[in-house]
Amino acid sequence: MKTIAKWAALTALGMASVTPVAAAPVCLNTFYIDSSRVVDPQTIIFRMKDGTQWRNTLRTPCNGLRFHGYTYNVKYTELCDYGQSIRVLETHEVCTLGSFTKIAPAHA
Repeated sequence: MKTIAKWAALTALGMASVTPVAAAPVCLNTFYIDSSRVVDPQTIIFRMKDGTQWRNTLRTPCNGLRFHGYTYNVKYTELCDYGQSIRVLETHEVCTLGSFTKIAPAHA
């Protein structure tokens, strides 16, 4: 009986170690966004007032993005990855943000 209990405990411990941990969302404070640039239908670069840059890869391509610009509505002045949406100005296409990735500064 003790052997079964030890095996069950070890199995539970092993399963806990392979369970993926959800990463905390990355949010940009909209007051600190200096500008943004649409690279392609699925990529936007956000430049912050302190010079740092963040790339967002949209979940799916947003075809009107490069030609018409976009807008977003935020709660608590934050633009967060995974699930927040943006809307193309003229076509009203709704696109969902993907992950934010910090871009390494260029070496001088």
